[in-house]
Amino acid sequence: MNDYNLDLTKTEDILIVDDTPDNLHLLSRMLTRQGYNVRKALNGSMALTAAQTVAPDLILLDIMMPEMDGYEVCQHLKANAKTAEIPVIFLSALDDVLDKVKGFQVGGVDYITKPFQFEEVLARVQNQLALRAAELEVRILNAELEARVKERTQQLEEANAKLLQMALHDALTGLPNRALLMTDLNQSIQQAKADPNYQFAVLFLDCDRFKVVNDSLGHLVGDELLILISRRLNLYIKPQNTLARLGGDEFAILLTEIPNSHHAIELADQILESFSKPFQLERHEVFINASIGIVIGHDEYNEPEHLLRDADTAMYRAKALGKGQYHIFDPAMHAAALERLQLETDLRRGLEQQELVVHYQPIVNLNTGKIAGFEALVRWRHPERGLVPPGLFIPIAEETGLITPIGYWVLSESCRQLRTWQKQNLVDSSVFVSVNLSVKQFCQPNLLEQIDQVLEQSQLAPNCLKLEITESAIMDNEKDVAFILREMRKRHILISIDDFGTGYSSLSYLHSFPVDTLKVDKSFVQRLNQEPENVGLIPVIISLAKTMNMSVIAEGIELPEQLMILKELSCGFGQGYFFSKPVPPEQLMELLSHTPQW
Repeated sequence: MNDYNLDLTKTEDILIVDDTPDNLHLLSRMLTRQGYNVRKALNGSMALTAAQTVAPDLILLDIMMPEMDGYEVCQHLKANAKTAEIPVIFLSALDDVLDKVKGFQVGGVDYITKPFQFEEVLARVQNQLALRAAELEVRILNAELEARVKERTQQLEEANAKLLQMALHDALTGLPNRALLMTDLNQSIQQAKADPNYQFAVLFLDCDRFKVVNDSLGHLVGDELLILISRRLNLYIKPQNTLARLGGDEFAILLTEIPNSHHAIELADQILESFSKPFQLERHEVFINASIGIVIGHDEYNEPEHLLRDADTAMYRAKALGKGQYHIFDPAMHAAALERLQLETDLRRGLEQQELVVHYQPIVNLNTGKIAGFEALVRWRHPERGLVPPGLFIPIAEETGLITPIGYWVLSESCRQLRTWQKQNLVDSSVFVSVNLSVKQFCQPNLLEQIDQVLEQSQLAPNCLKLEITESAIMDNEKDVAFILREMRKRHILISIDDFGTGYSSLSYLHSFPVDTLKVDKSFVQRLNQEPENVGLIPVIISLAKTMNMSVIAEGIELPEQLMILKELSCGFGQGYFFSKPVPPEQLMELLSHTPQW
């Protein structure tokens, strides 16, 4: 690109080349009067020197000159970059067409025929100078446009680079994000396939108490903590590795070219050790733990998502084992995760297909030996697996929220069943049914309306329904729980605290809430034998209940020795396999028909 500095206000400079002084004088006088700056040359050599010294805006060049004619002069001008763009008008007494063609071939732009006519000379000069000015202006505009395009291109490149940076990095911490991590993971997978000696690992990190900090201190403090966490993690990351924020309080680390799996374990230990130190925020000092899942990469992986999935699975196993630790993935964990996912799908279908059933376990009055009530326990008859243990599907139901519709169905079915037995005179009106309320169920805003609806539909007396809740359900939201329990007491619905002694065991809530029964957890009962020191907390719980006018039910009675000790301790009620395992309604009807007594 050439640089042109055109001053459109300056006087145009014209170089006249002619070996005849009279012609020079005539043309010079004509053009000078019109305001042009005129220079003169008597031969070709002088013309070339003058043009190269200061390039004119236009050259009037005589063809017929000694030593070097006009054609040759024009060829020299066009061969030199400094003078090639200067327009040349040939001066000639010749009017032959062939001569004109030759003039145009060597680079001339026009002809003026001798003898000179003032109007013709002026018109042709003005025309070429106007063309010259327009051409130069266009070139200047093009140069400016090219400069602007170049500037704009640079701006676009910078904007694209910034957008790419934003697209591949986390806005809060500046760390690589999931998209960039996926690219790096894919590169490691391909390298592992190409080089059997290449090893890499992925660490998936989740902060254990971040939600507590975020909810209690606010999102701005949460963001500040995330920035500090990212900085602390970065202290342990080498340039060839990748630390990425996946979102929320989840981070991932890609370790490349590691000698062995111990390298990943050592890094996990270092990170966990670093998290034992507090994070100094602007206005707070915060302690936070982390759970880390580790997966060792190998050439059998094909997708980056699978690496993250397995590291995530290992991280959740670390959380389940107590948090604040790491766990290494093994393929059995993925199989277990698939199994759990399949169970969740089957459970949703099973709820719709009415595969759930209620089994009933007798609760026995230990003073009379007669059945005082039943505990309703949900069971799942899977069409392919058979009877699925509650320990497998209840946690899934709680995690997915299915426990709420399942709990409502169990409540409804249990009340209906007990009322049916009452109508059949299999039980009297003093017998109750005990139904578990999950924490999520207890938190439902329409819980009381649901219970009222069930009692109305089943026509069961409210004092025949006992609802079992855990200590954790009470302590999680004492204010709302107090209102709900008082409303239940108004309806004469019985309340039982399940697994008493294994949770918070804060005696203050027993004074605050209307509770009818304490259930001794089976773990205490199972330790009972003839040795008096193994009675544990049971006498304390029984004494406490009597003082507060509550009844006690001991769970998990399996041996006659356990039953004898509980009777000696004046425990009022008991249940367990010693009396009967949980059975379907048909079997319980058969048991009731024999009027059992223990």
